[in-house]
Amino acid sequence: MKKLQILSALLIAAALAGCGKQESSSAGAPAKAQATEAVSIETIQAEGSGFTVGSQMSVRTVYVFFDAQCPHCGALWNAAKPLKGQAKFVWMPVRLLNDTSETQGAAILAAKDPAAAMEEHEVVFLANKKGGIEASGDISAQRALVKKNTELFNKYGFASIPTIVGKHAQTGALVKREGSLPTAELAALLGLQVPSGQ
Repeated sequence: MKKLQILSALLIAAALAGCGKQESSSAGAPAKAQATEAVSIETIQAEGSGFTVGSQMSVRTVYVFFDAQCPHCGALWNAAKPLKGQAKFVWMPVRLLNDTSETQGAAILAAKDPAAAMEEHEVVFLANKKGGIEASGDISAQRALVKKNTELFNKYGFASIPTIVGKHAQTGALVKREGSLPTAELAALLGLQVPSGQ
């Protein structure tokens, strides 16, 4: 019984940790991250592109770098839903895991309702551990945005996704976290109220 509990705990820890960068031999693969700059929310806001989920008028903004092929990003997507009344989450797609990441991230950005497209993608992807949203139409402009987000991600030397950047709601301190968290821990990280039942 103890072995089963230990194995379960290890699997949960691995699931919450995050997806790391994978080396790729394709010419379009992103360069390895070299931490050259301190993380700046102002720069992320000015140079990054994403879609917003949550209270549009909220003074609390949380930036999430995600890869559409990352199951941990999908777990964070679901964990953040109960907190969207307290903050706005800006989801910024990057291409780290494979070429499909860029295509799907661009397709989500190009959608008339990116949040609905992300939800559709995550339902299919998490159920099958593959697949997800299909691109339709010309998404070249959105591909460029995903590439720019990936460059921004690399500029700060982040190593895994999802990556969360924001300010603590109570202290105003910069908050950075690589990897997924359950709702209660995400709320604590960001200084938000833990929703009842979490």
